[in-house]
Amino acid sequence: MAARAFFEGLETRVDPGTISGVDQTFRFQIEGEGTWHVAVHAGKITVTEDGDQPADATIQASGVVFDRIVSGEQNPAMAYMSGKVKVDGDLGAVMKLHKLFG
Repeated sequence: MAARAFFEGLETRVDPGTISGVDQTFRFQIEGEGTWHVAVHAGKITVTEDGDQPADATIQASGVVFDRIVSGEQNPAMAYMSGKVKVDGDLGAVMKLHKLFG
């Protein structure tokens, strides 16, 4: 799944019960595909393309690595530890991303 398709469907794909209690913002910079700002608040997700709003954490990855993570072929923690994913900001917030990726 391309990054654009992932983010375009994210608001409707995630079960609000799964993200209840999460109040975080993320910026995803996917090389060659774009930048998305994802805000999770009160069981609702808001996605903005090319958003320059402040974020609790910024996640950077290539399009290939991001696609592998989304498809379940790549473990996100291993991708981070091997340098394939870079994180700037709140690592605790990033640990909650599994609720978005399923």
